[in-house]
Amino acid sequence: MRQTWAVLAVLLMGAPTGAFAQANCRNTAPFEPWLADFKKEAAAKGISQATIAAASPYLVLDQRIINIDRGQRFFAQNFLEISDKMLAGGRLPNGAAQMKKHQATFAREEKDFGVPASVITAFWGLESDFGAGQGKDQAIKSLVTLAYDCRRPEMFRGHLFDALRLIERGDLRADEMIGSWAGELGQTQMMPSEYMAHAIDYDGDGKRNLIKSAADVIGSSGKYLVHLGWKRGEPWLQEVRVPANLPWKEAGLSIQHPRSQWAAWGVTGADGKPLPNDNMAASVVLPLGRFGPTFLAYDNFQAYLKWNQSLNYSLTAAYYATRLDGAPPMNRGSPNIPKITFEETRELQQLLEKRGYDVGRVDGVLGLKSRVAIRDTQIKFGLPADGWPTAELLARLRTGR
Repeated sequence: MRQTWAVLAVLLMGAPTGAFAQANCRNTAPFEPWLADFKKEAAAKGISQATIAAASPYLVLDQRIINIDRGQRFFAQNFLEISDKMLAGGRLPNGAAQMKKHQATFAREEKDFGVPASVITAFWGLESDFGAGQGKDQAIKSLVTLAYDCRRPEMFRGHLFDALRLIERGDLRADEMIGSWAGELGQTQMMPSEYMAHAIDYDGDGKRNLIKSAADVIGSSGKYLVHLGWKRGEPWLQEVRVPANLPWKEAGLSIQHPRSQWAAWGVTGADGKPLPNDNMAASVVLPLGRFGPTFLAYDNFQAYLKWNQSLNYSLTAAYYATRLDGAPPMNRGSPNIPKITFEETRELQQLLEKRGYDVGRVDGVLGLKSRVAIRDTQIKFGLPADGWPTAELLARLRTGR
C-alpha cells in the first residue's frame, strides 16, 4: 500500500533518477554467500528448516526487480487528474456492489472496529480492484532481491523475515504469495510486516488469507486503520465551499480550527448549508489551490496519510469513500486553475531549497513538504497563501522579490 500504488501514479519506468536515496549504489558482495547468511539468521530467529525449504525455490535474485526499483521516475498528476482516473472504470458501482455483497461482514467489522464500510471499500477498490489486480510477481523473489540490493536492504530484510513467518504460521503457502513487484500482498496490498502484525482471521478458517478471503480483508483493514488512528464515529473528509476572502494562510493540513471558526470565516457545506457550530477540529485542504476543489479534513484523515503518504492518493481514497456513502460529485472549481509545468515545479523546489526550505525530494512532484514551503513563501511575498505553485510565485522566486 506504500511501495507500488502504480495506478496513482506516479510511477513511470525509465532511466534511473537521483531523486531516490542511493539509487545508484552498487552491489559488490555475491548473492549466494549473502543468501546463506540470511538463511542462518532466519533459523536463528526461530524460522523452521521446513519453511526455509518451502521458500527456497523463490529465494533467488531477480535483476528485473532491481531494475524496476532503480528505474522509478515520478511524473506529476494533480488531484483532479488522479481522482478522475482512479474512479473511472466502474469503481463506484463496483464498490457499492461489494458493500452490498458483504453487508453482514462490514456490519460486524464496524461493530468490532468502528470503520465504515465505505472507507474500507474505497481502499480495497483502489489497491486491487477488489482482488482482481493484486500483482503478478512472486513476493519472496521480490523481497529477497530487494533485501540483498544495497539501496534499502534493512527495510526489505525485515519484510522478508515476516514473509517467511507468514508461511511458518500457515497463513499462506510460498507458491501463492503473488503480489506487487515490491512484495506487497493481498487485496489491500500490505507489506509482509504489516500483514504479520495486523492481519486477522475473520472467516474462521484458521488462516489469515488476504489474497483470497474477502472477510479477512475487511476485518484486517478495519483493525489496521484503528492502528493508524481511526476514531470511531467521526468524519474523515467533507467537501465545502469557501469565500473568496478566506484567510488563506489558515488553510493546510498543518493547521486546524474548530468548525465554528471555519463557519465564522464563511465556510459552508458543499450544498451551502451552515457547518455545525461546534468544536470539532478540521483543516481546510486546497489540493489545487484556492481555485480548485475544497475540503475539510478531520482527524481521521491522518489515517489515510499513514496508509499512504501521498496527499493525492489519500484525498482520492477519502473522496471515493464519501461518494460510496452518497455524496454528490465534487465541485471541480474554476476551469482555468493556474498551472506550471513539471520542469517549472522542479525549478521552484530548487529555489525554495536554496532559501532553506525542506521540500522533500526535488522531483517536480508537489508533496506535502513542498506545499508547506510554498505557503510560507506566499505569505512572505504577500500573495494568497493557498500552497499552490503559480507562474507569479516562480517569477518572484527567480528575482528574489
